Amino acid sequence: MILRTRPVRFLITRIARAYGFLDPVALLASLRGFAKPSEVAEPIELLRAGMLFHARGLVNTKAIQNNLDWVWPYWVERQFNPADPSFIPRAFSFSHINLTHRNWTAVGRPDVPFYPIVDPRGLVTPLFDGWSLDFWFVPEEGPLLLPSKLSRVEQTLSLEQNLQVRTIVGDAAFDPADPATDGVGLESCVTLELERGQPHCTIHVRTLSRRPGAIAVALRPYNPEGVSFIKDIAVAPDWPGWLINHRHEVRFDRAPERHLLSTYAAGDVLLRLRESFTAQRVTCPVSMATAVALFSTGADGHGSSRIRVPIFDELEPRQRPVIRNSQSWSEAVAPLARLTINEPRLQRLYDLAVANVVLHAPGEVYPGPYTYKRFWFRDAVFVLNALLSLGAVERTRRALREFAPRQRLDGYFLSQEGEWDSNGEALWFYHRFAALTGESLPADWLHAVAKGARWIHRKRLPLTPPRLEAGLLPAGFSAEHLGPNDYYYWDDFWAVGGLRAAAELLRATDPADATECAREADEFLETIRRSFPAGPHRRFPGAIPASPHRRMDSGSVGSLVADYPLQLFAPGDRSIAKTADYLCNECLHDGGFFQNMIHSGINAYLTLHLAQVRLRAGKPQAAWALIDRVAELASPTGQWPEAIHPLTLGGCMGDGQHIWAAAEWLMMIRHLFVREEAGTLVIGAGLRPEWWRDAEAAFGPTLTPYGAVRVRISAQDAGARVQLDAAWRGGAPALEFHLPGCAPLSLPPGEQRNEFILTRNGGQP
Repeated sequence: MILRTRPVRFLITRIARAYGFLDPVALLASLRGFAKPSEVAEPIELLRAGMLFHARGLVNTKAIQNNLDWVWPYWVERQFNPADPSFIPRAFSFSHINLTHRNWTAVGRPDVPFYPIVDPRGLVTPLFDGWSLDFWFVPEEGPLLLPSKLSRVEQTLSLEQNLQVRTIVGDAAFDPADPATDGVGLESCVTLELERGQPHCTIHVRTLSRRPGAIAVALRPYNPEGVSFIKDIAVAPDWPGWLINHRHEVRFDRAPERHLLSTYAAGDVLLRLRESFTAQRVTCPVSMATAVALFSTGADGHGSSRIRVPIFDELEPRQRPVIRNSQSWSEAVAPLARLTINEPRLQRLYDLAVANVVLHAPGEVYPGPYTYKRFWFRDAVFVLNALLSLGAVERTRRALREFAPRQRLDGYFLSQEGEWDSNGEALWFYHRFAALTGESLPADWLHAVAKGARWIHRKRLPLTPPRLEAGLLPAGFSAEHLGPNDYYYWDDFWAVGGLRAAAELLRATDPADATECAREADEFLETIRRSFPAGPHRRFPGAIPASPHRRMDSGSVGSLVADYPLQLFAPGDRSIAKTADYLCNECLHDGGFFQNMIHSGINAYLTLHLAQVRLRAGKPQAAWALIDRVAELASPTGQWPEAIHPLTLGGCMGDGQHIWAAAEWLMMIRHLFVREEAGTLVIGAGLRPEWWRDAEAAFGPTLTPYGAVRVRISAQDAGARVQLDAAWRGGAPALEFHLPGCAPLSLPPGEQRNEFILTRNGGQP
């Protein structure tokens, strides 16, 4: 950095003081005091993303608050309304950004890395980070139907032949047959379709009205993050539609009755709907042009329109991609484990989560369709773990091929500089792939494993002098938003898990390296244990903080990774139990885990981590309290944003559709039926008895280290019948059955039966 040179620092300080500014050099030095010294203060990728994020926020500051007579997206209509719980005062805000309703839902197809998104009121953003299309109803008499201003809508995500977001707005959303209503409504259905291999966002809009008027297809210079510039709009001369910014097309299935175009200086086109003008093109110096195409309905109010937007590649802005190898949805989800339970809400959330993890793993794995449409090893490993566990072997293999090319020559698996968890995660997942598929890894993957393990060895701090952090990984940027740079146990636990994985993988090809990895893993874990803060001064003795230098706070949720998914400690380990107790007693809000660090919201996937720890410790009821709350927090389309606002219950952090959360939902459901535990399969430990009392509950086939297995459970007079449809590799493993309400049953390895009867354990199971 240029600030490291003394002359430059001196010059910057002199200039700042001369103009009355705070000295940036002194300020940065003070800020560093809150964090432990580290190689990377913050990954450059995140700095770049943050700068772009707040640059848009500055544009929002200039564009929105002095134009509140415009129609704005739903989050603005709520967040800028002083009568709404979403309201945020703006007096000293550096930038105006969406902090209350970061909710959207992507549509798409398997293997296609382009994601049109739909906001909670049906606003469609066809192109990545681009402008949007809104849909209004303009009656011949009476007020306009403007979805973003409505307090209620109906919105669903469904997967039949294609993934589709359906939005119904207006009185017809609630009772279209009720003659007491005005009978005004609109329905939009959004999909991504391939036409000769080229992806198009397709929107079908129809009225649900009994009143004559017009469907308004409105072009808006914003999206769910804020302003997205439109400089030029032209009515296409050769086909019905618009050409936007000289490049992007919006195509209608028929010519509208009227086109209305406007510039920022003339005001939102909304304000000019009753005007009569015939401009065929506008160019806006402020790049805030708007347009409306009006499609008249019949006298009975019925009408429809189909809109198509060709997709452009955001990395090649002038290129329309051609998709040559895309599976159908039925082909893509066929290999994945199926769930059958008689609880429709949870069944639906599972089915949608399956579609969403498939959708966001077209090659690389993306933790979200918009804000987080980029690669992290951390997110990729959690998402791929769900995909692989559910049976998507080839999709996982394709993504795993991308790991080694991201490894530096020194062995570091790099997605973001300064995050030290990635090597452990990559090594752990290489082993997970080998274990669940029963395959031997290719030589180049094993080479990457050996290099990655050596990087961990070299990266550790010296054991002397005897500081708290001695022998741990260096202080790093908070990989999981745990606070300022510190010596995070999250990184260290992953490193231990990675070393153990490397020891297993290298045993056949490089026994000396394997032995060294196993030895170092044991020593590293003992070093971590010794570093746990102790003493009578601790408010919560025995619990594991986020780092050896931290008091207990919500960041300690990162330390649960030692239990789930790494299983470095035995089930019910005292230190893990104490940590989980602290988090449940001190860090839950309205039943969900509230992450104070950065997220400042209820976090669905970390709530599920906590539920996994409770389930593994033999506390299914405690786990279910958390699982049910996560289910309640899902959006109407079955999504979870990264963090959830405690008052609005909309997204307040990250992507509005967080795929890590979807993956954790899948793994949670899987572990209710079956999980691995030290050479044993644990069956049914989290199942609700009502799932199988009156009907069969089933899950699978799911991959395990012992082969694929499908679990089916039904009621018996004496308790419950459990059937395992398994394809064991090398014989059945040890089995433990722990259905709540039934007496436990343990069987040694090699059991030949596939049907087991569990007896009641006091009363009805």
